[in-house]
Amino acid sequence: MATTLTPLAVATLALLVERAMHPYELHQVLLQRSTDRIVKVRPGSLYHTVDRLHRDGLVEAVGTERAGNRPERTTYAITPAGRDALAEALAAMIAAPVNEFPRLPLALSEAHHLPRETVLELLRDRRRRLDEELETLRGGVTRVTAKQLPARYWVDLTYQIAVYETESRWIATFIEGIESGDIAW
Repeated sequence: MATTLTPLAVATLALLVERAMHPYELHQVLLQRSTDRIVKVRPGSLYHTVDRLHRDGLVEAVGTERAGNRPERTTYAITPAGRDALAEALAAMIAAPVNEFPRLPLALSEAHHLPRETVLELLRDRRRRLDEELETLRGGVTRVTAKQLPARYWVDLTYQIAVYETESRWIATFIEGIESGDIAW
């Protein structure tokens, strides 16, 4: 693959597999589907991504339209090279674990620089926020199952639930260790 695809490029190509769209519509569909939970979606970045995909031959302009006084909108479709690049990127993303350098492990490794009570308070707050996010994700699962959407379209929800549940349990154990004195502070 000549181009390394960003997560936003992967999400964009995946939508264009469904049908041709203009960048504004792509943005709206990404937000409607809550893709912004797993990919940073900003209008400027999306337009830049579409331009790069176009320059690299992974999408092609298939039409333009104008509504009233609004600027002209170019509609893009995925090319055969774009389909190949998407398949290759997805395969690589699924197959190989990558250290994405999350912030929490760094913060935990340096948390000893904070007072014990502050760390405990912050960890309890994080668990509360995880619980809120878990409630939102579980609500999403309820909504998509009610629509009878096949699980392959929303498997990211169950993955994120599993990650957050695991993190919450680990934090609870860490809090217990600090409170009991098993982890000296």
